Amino acid sequence: MVLKRSTKDRWISGVCGGLAYRFGWNSSVVRLATIILAVFIPGFSVIPVILIYAALAYLLPETEAY
Repeated sequence: MVLKRSTKDRWISGVCGGLAYRFGWNSSVVRLATIILAVFIPGFSVIPVILIYAALAYLLPETEAY
């Protein structure tokens, strides 16, 4: 199965929804983990997480399936 962005389970661009579907996780948990990684984990910063999210939003194709 290929990683794709979700068109139905999305808040911004569907990256977290697509990741959640691909690995069988709850999309709310993936979104919460992304926020925790960006804001609360020492050593990480908001800027790299935003850049990675933007790159995935640009590079991953959308799917109508989920």
